[in-house]
Amino acid sequence: MGGTTRSGDVEYVHIDPRLFYSCLAILLAAYYYYHQILNAPPRSHDGSKPLKISEIYVYPIKSLRGTRVKAALATKNGFQYDRTFMLLKVTPEGLKNMLVAQYYEMTQFLTSIEQPTVNEKKKPSLKVDFVSPKGPKVDPLIIPLEPDTTNLETLDVTMHRSSTSAFKMPTEYNAWFSKCFGYEVVLAYLGPNRRDVLFEDLKSSLDEHQITFSDCAPYMVASKTSLSDVSSRFSDGKEMDMTKFRPNIVVEGAQEPWQEDFWAELNINGVNVPLAHNCVRCRSINVDYATGEQAPGEEGEVLKKLQKDRRVDPGMKWSPVFGRYGYWKKNQGPKPFSVGDEVFVTKVNKERTTWTWKSDWGAEEPAAQ
Repeated sequence: MGGTTRSGDVEYVHIDPRLFYSCLAILLAAYYYYHQILNAPPRSHDGSKPLKISEIYVYPIKSLRGTRVKAALATKNGFQYDRTFMLLKVTPEGLKNMLVAQYYEMTQFLTSIEQPTVNEKKKPSLKVDFVSPKGPKVDPLIIPLEPDTTNLETLDVTMHRSSTSAFKMPTEYNAWFSKCFGYEVVLAYLGPNRRDVLFEDLKSSLDEHQITFSDCAPYMVASKTSLSDVSSRFSDGKEMDMTKFRPNIVVEGAQEPWQEDFWAELNINGVNVPLAHNCVRCRSINVDYATGEQAPGEEGEVLKKLQKDRRVDPGMKWSPVFGRYGYWKKNQGPKPFSVGDEVFVTKVNKERTTWTWKSDWGAEEPAAQ
């Protein structure tokens, strides 16, 4: 095992080389396995193959048609630029929130995010096209996605009892939308402000959950497999349009429809995304995008069809469920999500979660983001 020798007042300890190298090997092995564990790729809870992101949507202006993108920067408050603007109707009683469930004509506005090239010094902008067959013919509107708020008037916005301050956009933007709608509206910009998430079961959470002008959560996750189940309810063979459910992230690869009801957490690109609540549905899924009115035939009865067997959340017992609301864990920085990214279901619940947001959802129409 070794021994000692003395030289003057100094005593030297001799270690057996075999012991030294054995200890070194153990330390190196421990370091290797610890490093492997820390950097190991995530695994699905049951060892099944990972899902994949098939579609990503960003909705810069709440309740207008979304922008389908190949990649988006995911943050704790949602995708960058998601629902950072919203429209309010000017009424004698004051400003009224505009949601697609109450204003079907909002589906007649198409949006696209325009990113500058590497050599351009411009900031990203939003192009809005008005495509209503009945409305006035107007040129597209270009809106800066990060407008200067220095001289803008402020206003208060309350959605589902969660309040925030916002900025009233300049006259030219309000006038353009007012002309399209045929009545006076105001375009509000959120800026750096945020709204609190008010689900009762999240109040004791150590994580701070705040959102933009989205209804309830930073993200809405939907499954293509479940969409196929919705489409199967049409007798004429038509396919349900996923965009009517207004998801942020669409995943493909689930073996069965409605498996997502029990998903508790996803891992996407190394980021943990807890799924804490169901997305309950309203009549906005019955709209006809071609006309901005109630869809004819079975397409206008999607809500009714889902009410037969998808009222699975006792907290909102009259509303059918499609999709899951996703959040952001504390101390996770922004991360890009891309179409094709693997999605791991890392946690599942034994039972479905229950809606706990105390609000007058019946009047405000939930999930009409």
